[in-house]
Amino acid sequence: MTTPNVPAADERPRAGVGDAIRSWWDGLARPMQWLVGVPGIIALALLPLFPPPFFDTPAANFGGVMAQFAMYALIAIGLNVVVGQAGLLDLGYVGFYAVGAYTVGLLTSPNSPWNQTDGGWLNDDWAWLACLPLAVAVTAFSGLLLGTPTLRLRGDYLAIVTLGFGEIVRLLADNLTEVTNGSLGLSGIAYPHIGESEEHPQGVFSSGNVGDPLNSGVWWYWLGMILVIIVLLMVGNLERSRVGRSWVAIREDEDAAEIMGVPTFKFKLWAFMIGAGIGGMSGALYAGQVQFINPSGFNIINSMLFLCAVVIGGQGNKLGVIVGAFIIVYLPNRLMSVEVGGQPLGDYKYLFFGLTLVVLMIFRPQGLFPARQRLLTYGRQIYKAVRRPVEAAPSTAGAGK
Repeated sequence: MTTPNVPAADERPRAGVGDAIRSWWDGLARPMQWLVGVPGIIALALLPLFPPPFFDTPAANFGGVMAQFAMYALIAIGLNVVVGQAGLLDLGYVGFYAVGAYTVGLLTSPNSPWNQTDGGWLNDDWAWLACLPLAVAVTAFSGLLLGTPTLRLRGDYLAIVTLGFGEIVRLLADNLTEVTNGSLGLSGIAYPHIGESEEHPQGVFSSGNVGDPLNSGVWWYWLGMILVIIVLLMVGNLERSRVGRSWVAIREDEDAAEIMGVPTFKFKLWAFMIGAGIGGMSGALYAGQVQFINPSGFNIINSMLFLCAVVIGGQGNKLGVIVGAFIIVYLPNRLMSVEVGGQPLGDYKYLFFGLTLVVLMIFRPQGLFPARQRLLTYGRQIYKAVRRPVEAAPSTAGAGK
């Protein structure tokens, strides 16, 4: 009886650090996961108040940087649903981001003819909170309008269509001057009026709250963290459902998925709408935080940065893309305090990120934290179960002789 070739112990694939951490986490009971996860979230929440000396951003307010990170994290999670989960190359995601921001701006800015806070149906104190779900709904509907005629395209063709959508939204915002105020933008956008006092007459979320360290950036960071946690729970449940399995099947081989009975168009449209809604939520967060928007903030370069966060972090890994968003936001702000030849290194962020993408595509094309397929989760256990009887076969044959 011939024994199959079995790889030696040193030739078998070994689990990396990321796999070891995931295995340890999955091995914990649900109460223990909460016991470990809650202190970690609290530590992240307190980070802007007590930044380590080597971790601070001397050239920018650290609370504002972390608020921008929370906003980019939302964008990365939404774009990861489209690109990382469903495998749809979207180069115009900034268009959904702009739709969400302009939904809030048009309904709450005094410069808008559609302003509803001055004698309209919106109260200025809670106008931003009311517009947040509206922004999500409007952007999800825009994803439906864009995806219905275009999601039958694939690859480069879909990428060009989405790229055109992002530019169309920006050009509309720039040219519809009677509605969007054109390049002058919309100012005085509503924000949550919470914590009003003599020290903060306009509330803690107002851009006028420049206290140290508990400034408006810290409050926006905390609000952004709450939204990120909610979205992560929602997307995580989808990944573990039939919808998530269908997305993975479509991403790996759309033709094979369709042959096996997966309604590919329906699930691609769901991914597009869900990703669009999350992008609109981030746009609403941006509009309320800066309280001013104009078309120049929604150019194609920003769309490339969003995609860069997903590629660097790891497509399909929702926690990995959050790390990618942090890198995109933190490193340029940190390097603004480092000058070479009288020029801050932060000004060369596009050069650095371009070189980073080239290096990643050569040495680690799946990103810093690649997604592990759910079907391969128990690969090692299956390998051991199959190998065990093969090893026992020779001894059994010897006993028979």
